[in-house]
Amino acid sequence: MMLRFYFILTRFFSVQRLSVFLIPVLFVLLYSCGSGYSPRPEGYFRIDFPERDYTIYENDCPFTFEYPSFAKVVPDESSNAEPCWLNIDFPGYRGRLHLSYKEVDGNVNVFIEDARKLAFKHTVKADAIDESMFFDHGERVFGTLYEIKGEVASSVQFFLTDSTDHFLRGALYFYVQPNKDSLAPVIDYFTEDIVNLMETLRWK
Repeated sequence: MMLRFYFILTRFFSVQRLSVFLIPVLFVLLYSCGSGYSPRPEGYFRIDFPERDYTIYENDCPFTFEYPSFAKVVPDESSNAEPCWLNIDFPGYRGRLHLSYKEVDGNVNVFIEDARKLAFKHTVKADAIDESMFFDHGERVFGTLYEIKGEVASSVQFFLTDSTDHFLRGALYFYVQPNKDSLAPVIDYFTEDIVNLMETLRWK
């Protein structure tokens, strides 16, 4: 096809004139093919979330709270688990909120410092760590929420205490390869559930 087009052009133009005509055209074609190209950005599957609905956790433990109705609260069965250590599992999302409870006996500052160190041990891989203070004077619930940005093992951690008797620490984990872009909507969704847990926690 191109060869036929060349012969047609040579019938009307000399070879010298034809080369003057074709060289700029070829240059423009080559330049337009090579510029403005960018690879297609990596995409992720759309994640559907259930409508928010909460259930109250009540057991022999000295606290109650609300958790998502589709989640499952199970005792922590690890070898170092203590009474009232719990796991809130999120089926379908490979996520788990680990809760560990401690009785306070004049050592609340030790527990608070331990919780802070556990959150900030992610500093090496974290892009940033945001801290939000939490106060509910009426229910004597005080604490801090740590939102850890970046490709880290635990993106959300928190602690709650009444400063005299009770201390509860939580850490959110996803059992997948950390990827801040693909996990971002999931982390944002479950962060709201964690905030709700903090706001609804009551000591017995």
